[in-house]
Amino acid sequence: MSALAQSVETKTAGTEQELTDGFHLIIEALKLNDVKTIYGVPGIPITDFGRMAQAAGIRVLSFRHEQNAGYAAAIAGFLTRKPGVCLTVSAPGFLNGLTALAHATTNCFPMILISGSSEREIVDLQQGDYEEMDQLAIAKPLCKAAFRVLHAADIGIGLARAIRAAVSGRPGGVYLDLPAKLFGQVMNAEAGRKSLVKVVDAAPAQIPAPAAIKRALDVLKSAKRPLIILGKGAAYAQADDDIRALVEKSGVPFLPMSMAKGLLPDTHPQCAGAARSTVLKESDVVMLIGARLNWLLSHGKGKSWGELPKKFIQIDIEPKEMDSNVEIAAPVVGDIGSCVSALLSAMGAGWPAAPADWAKTVSAKREENVAKMAPRLMNNNSPMDYHGALGVLRTIVKERPDAILVNEGANTLDLARGTIDIYKPRKRLDVGTWGVMGIGMGQAIAAAVETGKPVLAVEGDSAFGFCGMEVETICRYDLPVCVVVFNNNGIYRGTDVNAGGSDPATTVFVKGARYDKMMEAFGGVGVNATTPDELKRAVNEAMDSGKPTLINAVIDPAAGSESGRIGNLNPQSALKKK
Repeated sequence: MSALAQSVETKTAGTEQELTDGFHLIIEALKLNDVKTIYGVPGIPITDFGRMAQAAGIRVLSFRHEQNAGYAAAIAGFLTRKPGVCLTVSAPGFLNGLTALAHATTNCFPMILISGSSEREIVDLQQGDYEEMDQLAIAKPLCKAAFRVLHAADIGIGLARAIRAAVSGRPGGVYLDLPAKLFGQVMNAEAGRKSLVKVVDAAPAQIPAPAAIKRALDVLKSAKRPLIILGKGAAYAQADDDIRALVEKSGVPFLPMSMAKGLLPDTHPQCAGAARSTVLKESDVVMLIGARLNWLLSHGKGKSWGELPKKFIQIDIEPKEMDSNVEIAAPVVGDIGSCVSALLSAMGAGWPAAPADWAKTVSAKREENVAKMAPRLMNNNSPMDYHGALGVLRTIVKERPDAILVNEGANTLDLARGTIDIYKPRKRLDVGTWGVMGIGMGQAIAAAVETGKPVLAVEGDSAFGFCGMEVETICRYDLPVCVVVFNNNGIYRGTDVNAGGSDPATTVFVKGARYDKMMEAFGGVGVNATTPDELKRAVNEAMDSGKPTLINAVIDPAAGSESGRIGNLNPQSALKKK
């Protein structure tokens, strides 16, 4: 008898019938579609489902909070190009996972949030079922697609639709609602087997129009000061060789957005990361590859882009992205891999080199800025400042280019982004388009699970507070994750004072907190580091050992600035106290 059906038999009119139920159909549908890992939190009505999925060979990782499980599923989707799956209980558990689902949609990561839900007939009449909520209606505005499965015979097609919706076109989050009654629904096992669907070609190539390719290359060829911007969509595409070939064949300086770092090494001679302000202001033609002109790029206009007129070439799978903030002179619609391949092919063998004077200008500015920063990264202050601590981590990442860097915080994020060079694709994971705090431990867990590589998670102490309990999860699964908490006793700084009362200032934490003791409490390694030398020794030992480790990196409480580099987004009162 197959795993699809338990040995459930009925005798009707002298015949025996093999039966199956919703539990087994969901599990077999997932396995049929190569889902190997589920991230979630157990509870009513999905506890037994998690146990049964585990028994059937699916890896089920149980978290301490659904939001962190959701962030793990989202980044798993980014790393694998397959939907990461998050499993939650109904109502409050569903709502906890919903932030991660919306985050996945915003960042174009394929993810499926599967939540158990209470009985439809009671919910729809508002009769007060356990954790009653119309979850489908709530999820719809926040994800790419949402489906509810009411009948066991529809489980196969329901999951197939969810998978296809998550990965086709522009990827995103999908919600799949499974009412409690569905799990126990019984049906004929053979009919159940036939109802399952293996998704074929879930994300078909979308080939760009030849005219669009020609137009883009004509605009690029006309440039005196061209620039290529690589976004995380380019990293997601896994067209690494072609992207590198395109950049190098064109000779154009490139600017990687944070999660696109490593598509070409940050030390590549064409990399303009250390000359960002110069290339944004002075370029005349900008080619966007998997990058959007959203707030992270000042919407393609304003002071950061300077006064010089610009023409934009944009490569994106979503037609509606074109002209979203500024005019796009050469839109190229298609999947990144197909578009870059077509551009390379059309460039031919005799593509002219990028203007030498522009390349020299960018190179000189980059070297000037790198030289200015070098002494700050080499200081050995105690307590540490951000630059001294990051200088150590920069060296460690250079020596371990296969390790995955997870990064979040305010100053910890902003300064690390510009300080730590990345050498290989998809080795830097961070807060993404929304700048969400709390992604760190979920992303670190998924990165270790999905890639098998060691993970270095560099956290601000505030960001770590959103997800820190997951260090128990890291210890429970014995994952090769080294967490470094930059502890300056507060949000932005630990020196703020409450001018109106005896309570601590709103941005201040307990002084001298020892986050390393948390990791020790769960059987991991905890280290308190007060100098760059101590930090270097502790991180290297952790990365060599592969043991779950948390290093409390003591940072000067006065170090840091309001919101890092985006403090200008915080409104200020025009009124002064009399």
